[in-house]
Amino acid sequence: MKYSIIVPVFNRPDEVEELLQSLVAQTINDFEVIIVEDGSSIPCEEVCRKYEQELQLRYFMKPNSGPGQSRNYGAERADGDYLLILDSDVVLPKDYLKAIEDELNAHPCEAFGGPDASHPSFTPVQKAISYSMTSFFTTGGIRGGKAKLDKFYPRSFNMGIRRDVYLALGGFSKMRFGEDIDFSYRICEAGYKPRLFSQAWVWHKRRTDFRKFFRQVFNSGIARINLAKRHPGTLKLVHLLPAVFTVGVICLFLLILNGIELYAEGEWLDAHGLRPTDNMHQGVGLVSCVLGLFPLLLYSLIIFVHSSIKNRSLWVGLLSVPAAFVQLMGYGFGFIKAWWKRIILKQDEFTAFEKNFYQ
Repeated sequence: MKYSIIVPVFNRPDEVEELLQSLVAQTINDFEVIIVEDGSSIPCEEVCRKYEQELQLRYFMKPNSGPGQSRNYGAERADGDYLLILDSDVVLPKDYLKAIEDELNAHPCEAFGGPDASHPSFTPVQKAISYSMTSFFTTGGIRGGKAKLDKFYPRSFNMGIRRDVYLALGGFSKMRFGEDIDFSYRICEAGYKPRLFSQAWVWHKRRTDFRKFFRQVFNSGIARINLAKRHPGTLKLVHLLPAVFTVGVICLFLLILNGIELYAEGEWLDAHGLRPTDNMHQGVGLVSCVLGLFPLLLYSLIIFVHSSIKNRSLWVGLLSVPAAFVQLMGYGFGFIKAWWKRIILKQDEFTAFEKNFYQ
């Protein structure tokens, strides 16, 4: 068998059904599907049973241990030459496996991955979140399929690796977040060179509201510092940008608040007949407000226009503005928190983030 598709699942039966439907439609059928239920309270077993006649599908239930360990559980039971790691919230175009097959036939490799995109059926919020994760103006477009100049690190929503390499490297670590990048780093450190298969893309639903999205990117920011501690030298300038953006936005808001305060003080002075001072306070206050608002409004306008054109929807474009700020500032706050705990306070990974990852 050529491919084993491994999907960890936690309380997402509806999403699993959509994924299985897209697997039935694949133009290549030399694959098995391994669903690993990670201690769900809402299992997808009944959904899986519906597809046993159409797919070579195996379903396993295990106690909760996180997505990485669930993938390892599935890999140990897989028969394919290649393991394809997918998230349960993805849907595959019908030529997904054909794209992988074509790439491997043309240029064989040990590990690879593909990008993600938004599907027309996604909600406006999902489309906005997808935009914020793939746009040049938020992540540099890397997650949208843009090849890096140095190395490509596959993500677990769409990752492939030869089974013998996976098992030799021990699979995913026990990190509860960032475990896919940790694994990609270890693949590269072992001498392998993962490739981007730009045509092997998936539709990725991501989170369904901004609160859940914030928690996701906040944890990603934390994971970046943890990854830097595990893999010295992997922290790059680009990883600092969301934290810089976050500090910058806070400073701009403080500048606006200071301007409002000065303007209000000028109004008070005017009311008491102190007009010379009034002019100075109101002028400085107005300038402070403009200096604070202009960068925020300009960035918001860029996001709104670009997303509206790309998604052909003014509503999605409007929602993309808060999505972009949540994406960058959520990551930035997580990064700053982890930097303080791991670098300044010298706490270990488990102690610093037990509540975030390990409960």
